[in-house]
Amino acid sequence: MKKIFTILLGVFMSLGIAANAQSIYDFTVKDIDGNDVSMSKYKGKVLLIVNVASKCGFTGQYKGLEKLYDDYKDKDFMVLGFPCNQFSNQEPGTNKEIKEFCDLTFKVEFDMFSKIDVNGDTAHPLYKFLKKEAKGAFGSESIKWNFTKFLVDKNGKVITRFATTTNPENIRKDIENLL
Repeated sequence: MKKIFTILLGVFMSLGIAANAQSIYDFTVKDIDGNDVSMSKYKGKVLLIVNVASKCGFTGQYKGLEKLYDDYKDKDFMVLGFPCNQFSNQEPGTNKEIKEFCDLTFKVEFDMFSKIDVNGDTAHPLYKFLKKEAKGAFGSESIKWNFTKFLVDKNGKVITRFATTTNPENIRKDIENLL
């Protein structure tokens, strides 16, 4: 009973935080090593926030995301990767395994975070906010698949959402317009 109460309390609190948030800077997330990171750390940067997976047909997009990061990191741009296992069990590993995969396979240098849910009652509050601010096709808030991308300006405002099928290279002009 105590565990159920704790879970419900967390859900209600996260709903309140997401409902009152003014920008992404109002959230705290856990990095891939489990450390708390305030999103305010990214104030003044253009961000591309992506739900990622290691065993997806779109996993090759890591290469394009890393290229964008490499090209613009010195111009106040950052890619933030959030592993998620909600789509056909395509991110089954632990945070340690995910980190090793990203390091060894794609030499990912952009910031990676602990595995989260992006949909449903257990969705991370940051993702509840992102989905509310930039709806998908036909006004849908749910994330349809891995590698959905959210572009955020230097003030923490969510500008737009890009579908899974949008190649990172095709976001280049949108990023440049915000830098």
